[in-house]
Amino acid sequence: MMNNISTISVFFLSGINEIRNYRSTLFFFTLMCYCLIILVNAFLIVMIILDNAFHEPMYIMLCAFCMNSLYGTAGFYPKFLWDLLSPVHVISYSGCLFQALVMYSFASCELSILALMAYDRYLAICRPLQYHTVMTKHRVVKLVYIFWLTPVCINSVSIVLTSRLKLCSSFINKLICVNWSIVALACFPADMIVNSIVSYLTILIYVLHAVFIVWTYMYLIKTCLGSIENRAKFMQTCVPHLVSLVIFIVILLIDLMSMRFGFGDLPQTVQNFIAIEFLIIPPMMNPLIYGFKLTKMRKKILHLAIFKVK
Repeated sequence: MMNNISTISVFFLSGINEIRNYRSTLFFFTLMCYCLIILVNAFLIVMIILDNAFHEPMYIMLCAFCMNSLYGTAGFYPKFLWDLLSPVHVISYSGCLFQALVMYSFASCELSILALMAYDRYLAICRPLQYHTVMTKHRVVKLVYIFWLTPVCINSVSIVLTSRLKLCSSFINKLICVNWSIVALACFPADMIVNSIVSYLTILIYVLHAVFIVWTYMYLIKTCLGSIENRAKFMQTCVPHLVSLVIFIVILLIDLMSMRFGFGDLPQTVQNFIAIEFLIIPPMMNPLIYGFKLTKMRKKILHLAIFKVK
């Protein structure tokens, strides 16, 4: 074991080897997917920023949601597109750690914003008289900053702990760098104990986020059953949140189970998709879900479309 220890300067991403025969086709579809993600998210961001009618808590959080999608996907798609065109699939040691930080902070921030959205809907439906006092525009902006910086700081601790490990291999059997894949390359299992503790604590923090979100929506559903007005408000504003939440949590659970317990019996292509599906489905679907479900936003989009046709 001691003889295998060396200074790792680059990592080889071997997960892409299984798709080398379809690289041209995959490059085209990946580029189209990334362009669509940029287009729909940037469109909503610009529309929310420029139109004063959308300077409300819910739309500010939606703007943060879209910005986070652009942040997370920027950590994956450009590098992946480059790898599809390159005969050698490598990433620098520091680049790999940075990509792992982006991936984890993106996913954590997504859950944090969903929790903030759930609290916003709870106040709007169950405490309407307090809503405008508690959820002011400036307070929501501050909360969004906190809910984005906190995941970055929490996940930075894990990345710093990973950087101290002595590694015995430079081969990662994935398309992207994720923290646990790097930790798994450690030469001495005893060195991984602190990483494991911090990882499980981080998972616990965001499991509590998910529990809070689920409890909030269960309470909202119970509250709205007895009121036609609240049911209409729930269907209009909460359903998009619920759809986004279900999509994201299911995808995240599959990815976590894959990393922790492994799906060794599955083909590598399927494992690759599981590893990156949280970078494909939520960033593409969320803007479409919110854009067409929220009444004010749907009317604005239709107005712009009709105006453009004229």
